[in-house]
Amino acid sequence: MKKIKSALISVFYKDGLEPIVSELHKSGVTIYSTGGTQEFIEKLNIPVVPVENLTGYPSILGGRVKTLHPLVFGAILGKRSDAAHVADMKEYNIPEIDLVMVDLYPFEETVKSFEGKDLQDETPIIEKIDIGGPSMIRAAAKNHSDVLVVAAKNDYPYLLELLQSQQCQTTLEQRRNMAIKAFDICSSYDNAISNYFNQTAFVTPFNNPKQSLRYGENPHQSAAFYGNLAEVFDQLHGKELSYNNLVDVEAAIQLIKEFDATTFAIIKHTNVCGIAQSGELLDVWKRALSGDPESAFGGVLVANRPIDGATAAAINELFFEVLIAPAFEQDALSILQSKKNRILLQLKQSALPKQQFKSLLNGVLLQDYDSGNFTEWKDAGGRNATENEKADLLFANLVCKHLKSNAIALVKNGQLIGKGCGQTSRIDALRHAIEKAHQFELDLNGAVLASDAFFPFDDCVKIAHAAGITSFIQPGGSIRDADSINYCKENNLAMVITGQRHFKH
Repeated sequence: MKKIKSALISVFYKDGLEPIVSELHKSGVTIYSTGGTQEFIEKLNIPVVPVENLTGYPSILGGRVKTLHPLVFGAILGKRSDAAHVADMKEYNIPEIDLVMVDLYPFEETVKSFEGKDLQDETPIIEKIDIGGPSMIRAAAKNHSDVLVVAAKNDYPYLLELLQSQQCQTTLEQRRNMAIKAFDICSSYDNAISNYFNQTAFVTPFNNPKQSLRYGENPHQSAAFYGNLAEVFDQLHGKELSYNNLVDVEAAIQLIKEFDATTFAIIKHTNVCGIAQSGELLDVWKRALSGDPESAFGGVLVANRPIDGATAAAINELFFEVLIAPAFEQDALSILQSKKNRILLQLKQSALPKQQFKSLLNGVLLQDYDSGNFTEWKDAGGRNATENEKADLLFANLVCKHLKSNAIALVKNGQLIGKGCGQTSRIDALRHAIEKAHQFELDLNGAVLASDAFFPFDDCVKIAHAAGITSFIQPGGSIRDADSINYCKENNLAMVITGQRHFKH
């Protein structure tokens, strides 16, 4: 354990600071400070040493330079166990600082305050680029063997707890853990500044606070989430979201955002296994579930309408992990909250990011989200699609877009009745989709088929036709498109070419 005998405090946020300063004073800790923080402490009638008394220099350049001085950084960086360091500190009258409590100017908040405004002068933003703060934080984190660093207002309560419970003493493990947080904060801060100057539309999630998760995809994998879930939904009930929950929730939200008509969907391992639209919510739920009630067990449910009591009662009969909806009626909540671990999320109307990234090969892939349904609507088969077929084709193509490739979606009357996804050949995906429909005794006669990519041969069209399917939608682009198109013409089947592929790896 190491005793805190001196502290340097220079913070932007003063909320929660008073009890910390009082505890330090009670323990006889010498406090150094600057500017507004110094005035705050003085008003508490607590002794404080102005940093300028230590450095011999006043705050200059409008406050841009206050702490950037060898005596300040020597006091933070000096290694107490190094004889040469100790000798230098004695020769140059450098004190020891054991606690550095510094937060950073609110750069990101300032940038956000100017969003949508015509910014003629960048000065307010430029002046919120902190220089001394990150330098002191990094110095204290580097020397965590001797110094405790607190770099965010969220950690004020933790610091107060340490001071009170451990009589102003800290362990090496505690100092190291706080140093890790400090380096993360500095990294995020620098990224935010870089993104502002680059005017990039994509802001990496690492700019956001880190939230540790119980584990990753499997219990032996550690995991964390960087971001602000509160911008997307409010959690009304249930256990902490896991890594796999979050992955499925992302897939569910991306899917449900595609539809305006009343829609209910069931997600399993990021693939939609049941979905239906149009009609009363309870009926839509029943049709979504009947598409594959077996896979629905333990899934993630999502709707684009408020959950009412009758629908909640029906849903309550199924074991599921997460339910997402824009609202929940009170009687629905009473029913659904009967299981303590069941996660209920109220979806907000915030826009989702336009870009996504994936980490691989020690790097990051960045791309725009797959938006839209089709770029053209070309009736290329033996006849034009009927109005009912067209509605199902539009729906099927969006559903297929959210299935892992290779993907096939079979739809009838606004209900997914068969799907094949993640297959290594398109014909396997089709066979799987047909088998699924047959498994649950769903009628394929008059159904439509969506394919996420072109048909390389006419075999899929022939197999689907034999199963009763009468209409197809696909992007086209194969050198043998004519084979599938000609088969549709010869058999009076509708085929729509969209010109937009929807691979999902």
